Amino acid sequence: MQRVDLACFPTPYFLVDEARLRRNLSRLKEVSDRTGCRILLAQKAFSMYSVYPIMREYLAGSTASGLYEARLGHEHFGGETHVFSPAYREEEFEQILQFADHMVFNSPAQLRRYALRAKAAGKSVGLRINPECSTQEGHAIYDPCGEKSRLGVTRAQFDPEVLPLLSGLHFHTLCEQDSDALETTLDAVEARFGEFFPGLRWLNFGGGHHITRPGYDIPRLERCIDRIQQCYGLQVYLEPGEAVALNAGILRCTVLDIVENGGKIAILD
Repeated sequence: MQRVDLACFPTPYFLVDEARLRRNLSRLKEVSDRTGCRILLAQKAFSMYSVYPIMREYLAGSTASGLYEARLGHEHFGGETHVFSPAYREEEFEQILQFADHMVFNSPAQLRRYALRAKAAGKSVGLRINPECSTQEGHAIYDPCGEKSRLGVTRAQFDPEVLPLLSGLHFHTLCEQDSDALETTLDAVEARFGEFFPGLRWLNFGGGHHITRPGYDIPRLERCIDRIQQCYGLQVYLEPGEAVALNAGILRCTVLDIVENGGKIAILD
């Protein structure tokens, strides 16, 4: 194989090691193969679409937070395209329906406003829930289970009358965490929302699972997946983002200047 002189490329740029990327993807696929869960790429964490052809060999599809990510996933990744947004714009909703397979809503109001149109278009409809179980440390500013969180419906706000509109429920409460945090969260999800699982088709565990990090407890993760799929007959989805590309590349840059302020500080391009 011809060796490439990296010095000939102008910086800054991301350099991805395909072997390391495939190692991460293989680990994720092993989990999905053993459990039957479906694993999606969270594009908000890694959207380098030049490697989507590699990733779709291993993953079931992608997730998006709005119109343009949905289009990117649909056109360049393929497979399933899931979309969650805290609120949808009326002028974009019909366009999103062209690309999405799953539409997840953040509130009963958004669900009632858009769900029938999504179902009429053949989409699977979900609602994000807030299990009110915080397992994060040091991320309070965007903790989905934190005080006054805007993300997800609490049990007190959940209206069982919306169940006929739903195919599944979605929670996303983790951030770069191990499966012990997932297990704790799943206990809270079952305690608060388990009574509504019968009649649903899927449960989405969201992202933040650091599955490809050295030392991550994969057997515990698989027990969590098996528990939901076997006890309730639900299809489980995972949406890792950072874990897909973790330690698979570098950002190569150039030092343009060095300033002094309590030490040497590099100014990069």
